[in-house]
Amino acid sequence: MLRRFFCKIILIAVVLCGLFALSGVLFAQGRSEDALARAIEVQERHTNELMAKPGVIGTAIGEGQGAQPVILVLLEAGGVPGIPDHLEGVLVRPLVTGKIYALAKPDSKPGGKPGSGTLSPTDKWPRPVPIGVSTGNEGECSAGTISCRVKDASGNVFALSNNHVYALEGGAAIGSVVLQPGLYDTACAYDTANVIGTLYDFVEIKFDGTANTVDAAIASTTTANLGNATPSNGYGVPKTQWVDATLNQPVQKYGRTTGLTKGTVVGVNWTGNIGYSSGTALFTGQSLVYGSKGAFIKPGDSGSLLVTDSGKNPVGLLFAGDMSGKYAIANPIDLVLGALNVSIDGQ
Repeated sequence: MLRRFFCKIILIAVVLCGLFALSGVLFAQGRSEDALARAIEVQERHTNELMAKPGVIGTAIGEGQGAQPVILVLLEAGGVPGIPDHLEGVLVRPLVTGKIYALAKPDSKPGGKPGSGTLSPTDKWPRPVPIGVSTGNEGECSAGTISCRVKDASGNVFALSNNHVYALEGGAAIGSVVLQPGLYDTACAYDTANVIGTLYDFVEIKFDGTANTVDAAIASTTTANLGNATPSNGYGVPKTQWVDATLNQPVQKYGRTTGLTKGTVVGVNWTGNIGYSSGTALFTGQSLVYGSKGAFIKPGDSGSLLVTDSGKNPVGLLFAGDMSGKYAIANPIDLVLGALNVSIDGQ
């Protein structure tokens, strides 16, 4: 009986230790979430004054030592005076990214990026075309990337890309023709055989200082013209279920210029200025990605779908980056889908 009593005591002790350990984890998680929320509040209170400093292009929340959130101050170049070390007790860290631009006009045609067989993302693909390859509107000799196939509540399917790829920053008419590949990749020659759909809807980009949250447009198409997987050297079919961007999240994308690239989310709640042909647009609530090896995004990759590295869950719609290609900016994919009333047509 004494042995049974001691066994019960030991069992109770084990259970209590487990409960204490679990409560400690939950407490730590709660503290981490509280710290992130507070850092965002402080960031948003001070972003305007920080961006008023010459050379500051934006702010975001990153991660410092001990996984503590820090306010990132994004700089055009180094040596900007007046950047504080702390704001309301939150550590501030300057980060030189250079200016950020919308990336729809390629510098050149890439080489050595084969897809299925010998085809490159810039080539004309057999129908249905894959996602992640060259596309554009008939009204401009440029090229971006097909993000993915999306659908509405009635089952109609669309090609998703950026406003500046499909709607030409608002200059293209609803019903204008969308091509694969984009005109840049056919030496600006229009061919009716390259038509995959027509511009159906887009979210306006505001250039008056009003905050934007998405650079997105959809083209009406069919499953006969557009598939839902990348070329064979990409990540395949994205999941239907999207997830939020989180700090240190491993991500990947497949795009017209650089093909499959991998990176890490290094900033959330990014607020900053993006350069367009039509002017400068302010964006808020974006994700900042840093390439793991070489460039993550280059001109022509605009419109690429950002997905998690492990589960292929959509995270964002890529639309901008710095001139080196190491840093990229993505719209939260839930805001994109909500604005256009569509969902990912994946697996």
